[in-house]
Amino acid sequence: MTSTDRYLARGPRVGIRHFTAADRAEFTALSRQSAELHRPWLFPPDDDAAFDGYLARLQEPLREGFLICEHDSGRIAGYLTINNIVHGAFRSGAIGYGAFAPAAGRGLMSEGLRLVLRYAFDHLGLHRLEANIQPTNRQSISLVERAGFRLEGFSPDFLFVDGAWRDHERWAVTREMVPEDADDQTDRKDPADRAVQEGDRADRDVRRGGEAE
Repeated sequence: MTSTDRYLARGPRVGIRHFTAADRAEFTALSRQSAELHRPWLFPPDDDAAFDGYLARLQEPLREGFLICEHDSGRIAGYLTINNIVHGAFRSGAIGYGAFAPAAGRGLMSEGLRLVLRYAFDHLGLHRLEANIQPTNRQSISLVERAGFRLEGFSPDFLFVDGAWRDHERWAVTREMVPEDADDQTDRKDPADRAVQEGDRADRDVRRGGEAE
């Protein structure tokens, strides 16, 4: 990565970078376009006010937000956030993510997830990342399984999602479980890449969906 490269890390087809205010129009348009794919798991910002509030919360010290972009075109393929970051002896965070409809099923989300894992462990100093996923969200479970996450447990009535308290499985990965070349181990076609995950709330004021704090 050069000093002028806007990506924090690159894989064969995607790069990861932070959110900016300039992403508002593209991100919200993709959210509206992807509503059928996301429901009932995820409700990302789909208008200007919601995006601005979301962006502001991602500036908090215990959160990190990443856009997953096709680096040839710059188009946003999806996004991933790390919330509830704890340092000290724990060095952990909880992730949430969503693929947008134009990128679904193309393997881009798998590639982006691996880039974020390596960035979180190498540059943010984290040791563990957790994903809390509803048992019926099979595509999301498949995505984290392929990235090396292990099932750690089951939490009944864990998150308030789409109007009710929902059971979740707890999946996690630690630094030792991710190979050094993880960002290169991505299939070109990946059905799990349609995945959306309810652990990405960045604390929206109106709990329409299950994005977790």
